[in-house]
Amino acid sequence: MPKFKPEKRDRLTHAAMMAVYRRGFGRTALSDIAREARIPLGNVYYYFKTKDEIGEAIVERRRERIRKLLEGLDAFATPRERLRGFVRIKIDERRDLARSGCPVGTLNAELHKDRGPVAKKAATLFTEVLDWLEREFRALGKGAESRGLAVHLLSATQGVSLLAYTFHDPSLIDAEAARLQEWIDGL
Repeated sequence: MPKFKPEKRDRLTHAAMMAVYRRGFGRTALSDIAREARIPLGNVYYYFKTKDEIGEAIVERRRERIRKLLEGLDAFATPRERLRGFVRIKIDERRDLARSGCPVGTLNAELHKDRGPVAKKAATLFTEVLDWLEREFRALGKGAESRGLAVHLLSATQGVSLLAYTFHDPSLIDAEAARLQEWIDGL
């Protein structure tokens, strides 16, 4: 039996993540992933027995990226700066968002149509972001309204990402981000 090679699994996961981001989970075949990873199709089955296993690997990779982004924001001195930094991420990614949509939002939207186990795991990506945002609003002194403010900010950033994607217009993100940053400054 061939030895398990973590770099091949990592390559397959990355290829799957990119293919699913561009085509969607349902329209991405294992052969697409193998081709993108430049690995024979048979090898995909060695590392991932089912498409759901690939979905779980994608969710885990997205979770790692979210945690890294949020940890980076934790370096800012104040909750207001951290919240503004959260909005800044959308500005920095506006061209990709206008071209392909939000990778977390589109993945969740598609997976929740089938409501399978991967969809439940994908939902935890938003839960982590909401929990982080709520913590920042609490640190800003917003108490009981912190969860609602967190939902509002996440909804606004997800909504503008969807609109930018729908209209292929990254300037929508710039305009909404400016309004959100002004809102954060006024809190």
